[in-house]
Amino acid sequence: MNLDNLQQKLIAAARTEQPSDRVPYAFEKRIMARIEGACTDLLGAWSAALWRAALGCVAVVVLSGALSLWTNHQKTATDFSQEFETAVFASAGSADEVQ
Repeated sequence: MNLDNLQQKLIAAARTEQPSDRVPYAFEKRIMARIEGACTDLLGAWSAALWRAALGCVAVVVLSGALSLWTNHQKTATDFSQEFETAVFASAGSADEVQ
């Protein structure tokens, strides 16, 4: 299909029609302006989406930090070295029992 030929035929058909009083003044200019304005700005769309995502990530970090601080205050203060030693000897003891 020849698009240039089709475009010329459509323009010729449109020119044969008389303008109607029902069409508002400068209607075609408003439509063309709206079509041109509808072109998406991809960089703007990406930047807006990334900023929204960044704000969501900051909210998650703040909430998880607050939760970790709150749970640390709830636990009893035990020595990490004692817990580590217990875990190591427990695994060593179970290996001796297997042999």
